[in-house]
Amino acid sequence: MRHLNYNHLLYFWTVAREGSIARASEVLFLTPQTISGQLKLLEEAIGKPLFHRVGRRLVLSETGQIVNQYADEIFSLGAELTQRMKSHDPGAPFVLNVGIVNSIAKLIAYQILQPALTLEEDIRLVCWEGSLEKLLADLAVHRLDLVISDHPIPTGLSVKAYNHKLGESGVSFFSGTRHAQRYRNAFPASLDQAPVLLPVNTSALRRRLDDWFESLGLRPQVVAEFDDSALLKAFGEADIGLFPAPTAIADKVESMYSSRRVGDVDDVHETYYAISPERKIKHPAILSITEAARESLFSH
Repeated sequence: MRHLNYNHLLYFWTVAREGSIARASEVLFLTPQTISGQLKLLEEAIGKPLFHRVGRRLVLSETGQIVNQYADEIFSLGAELTQRMKSHDPGAPFVLNVGIVNSIAKLIAYQILQPALTLEEDIRLVCWEGSLEKLLADLAVHRLDLVISDHPIPTGLSVKAYNHKLGESGVSFFSGTRHAQRYRNAFPASLDQAPVLLPVNTSALRRRLDDWFESLGLRPQVVAEFDDSALLKAFGEADIGLFPAPTAIADKVESMYSSRRVGDVDDVHETYYAISPERKIKHPAILSITEAARESLFSH
């Protein structure tokens, strides 16, 4: 076997996780032709095929599975080395790259991450927003150190990462101050035919709220749907309709969005996770984030 090219190994490792060259090319910002050519060179160096094609999907061969295990260890150690060197560079802040799933309330995300900025160590926080699948792909190739999510890693997704549950929050409905008392009386029956602002119907929270409406025979008037939770609250502040938000940040929602909490949604909760490449979290900033969330934000 010839000397191993670690760029080739990275391309192979990414294809193994994404299941296709096309998806890996999006994650690595390379053309599919480039990745195909580099994989061929790696297979020639190893002397055996690394993948079998099953339909449109690439499946690891027996040799590919062995190589993938070593690649996991190599790139995990590389990420640890990079972070260790950053943390010991005199005068340079430690950069913590965090992905935030776009369905999470921005106030919740802030409350979760804020403890990392109070450490004695100089931390520069870099936040990215996107879908869980996209953020996990970035986590897999070490573009991110941590992902904050409102649902765990999907079953069957091939990514070396671990869920660390932070806690749960109930869900409440809020209204502009002018109509708050009207909706607070006889809540939740008062939601029937009331104007509401909801997350888009692909979100887990929306599905749970729809089930809750149906169980109570409620037919609210959906005025608008939002992929962005902050935009939803901005419309709520304009008194366009009632809107849901996590109960854990009810006081801040009321003060920041000039609104009043009109009632709590029974049996609907949101669960929050820190997703990291480590089974046991060791980094002090990430430890601070997880411990503060469990002890303060979601302790009630």
